[in-house]
Amino acid sequence: LASTRMANNFARMLSSKRNVRILSLIGAGSLTAGFLLNREHVTAGAQARRVYPASAEYPDLRKHNNCMASHLTPAIYAKLVDKTTPNGYSLDQAIQTGVDNPGHPFIKTVGMVAGDEESYEVFADLLDPVIKERHNGYDPQIMTHPTDLDSSKLTSGNFDERYVLSSRVRTGRSIRGLSLPPACTRAERREVERVVVDALAGLKGDLAGTYYSLTHMTDQEQQQLIDDHFLFDKPVSPLLTCSGMARDWPDARGIWHNNTKTFLIWINEEDHTRVISMEKGGNMKRVFDRFCTGLKEVERLIQEKGWEFMWNERLGYILTCPSNLGTGLRAGVHVNLPKLSKDPRFAKILDNLRLQKRGTGGVDTAAVGSTFDISNLDRLGQSEVQLVQTVVDGVNYLIDCEKKLEKGQDIKIPPPFKK
Repeated sequence: LASTRMANNFARMLSSKRNVRILSLIGAGSLTAGFLLNREHVTAGAQARRVYPASAEYPDLRKHNNCMASHLTPAIYAKLVDKTTPNGYSLDQAIQTGVDNPGHPFIKTVGMVAGDEESYEVFADLLDPVIKERHNGYDPQIMTHPTDLDSSKLTSGNFDERYVLSSRVRTGRSIRGLSLPPACTRAERREVERVVVDALAGLKGDLAGTYYSLTHMTDQEQQQLIDDHFLFDKPVSPLLTCSGMARDWPDARGIWHNNTKTFLIWINEEDHTRVISMEKGGNMKRVFDRFCTGLKEVERLIQEKGWEFMWNERLGYILTCPSNLGTGLRAGVHVNLPKLSKDPRFAKILDNLRLQKRGTGGVDTAAVGSTFDISNLDRLGQSEVQLVQTVVDGVNYLIDCEKKLEKGQDIKIPPPFKK
């Protein structure tokens, strides 16, 4: 037990370059340093104590329709169920949300989450095929992910505002060395808040703003920010609550936004951070410019404090849900399509354009009238610029269809999107 606890502690120190630097400063012995610098000693994880055989623990997934259930076989379960990450996160914890939530009315969900960065290595036998299904065939074993935050490459980024009501680009970032929201301790969650808030204090000019802690916010202030679609509420979706993300609410949660409320950062909701650029109207070009500038500045300030984001070349930026790997980016618009939304071809058009629709209130909501939140379906395998361009081109196509239907003209289903 003592050796396992020591290995876990060493692994946690290893996962942050900041802590490796600290160890070098305090003069860690050569044996300790060698252990820390050799990831083979920690990524396989500890062995969980088990009384009953894996066959007796295997979940009943016969009525399930999520990615996890599609790929979790009794053999894979038996292989992984006794493993944990160096932080003690288990397979059963990772799949709990998919076991408790058999399906979803609008979107086939992933059905599992990561508790830390190492989850994607320790449970790769299950996560890799889940990732491949969710990300349109992307194979993390043989493919690498591009990153491109050069907003000048975006073309035709202004929508017809008779149809597009608002534009938004968001992503997430995780602090390396700290467990993700499904598994973090209270101390880790508070450390995420401290690290991020300290860094954001360095933003200047149009990005300068203020942090508001949920624990110190009045009920009226909180409700106003929620009504304005700026602030997240306490998670009520079983997809999130079954993952353990709502524990200790609202401890160490909050929102930072610039003075004009066009650049926002949520802290300790589904991910360590959610970075959002948004505004009313159809100027996606300006929204994406602000997104790229702000995100690069936030990363620079985080690094100045001795921390870094979770990232690797196979999976891109690491986030809680495998659906958000890679860019973690969702570029979305609220668009009114009264005629197209009633056309039986609407779903196929969205599918071929690699777009998805949600209600304007989020993933668990239905559309209000004929107004939908339309966004990119893909996250991994394409860069930020490519994904926003996909949304720009796709939404313009949808608007063109709506205009044709208004005139009584026919529309066509576009050919499938080619990567």
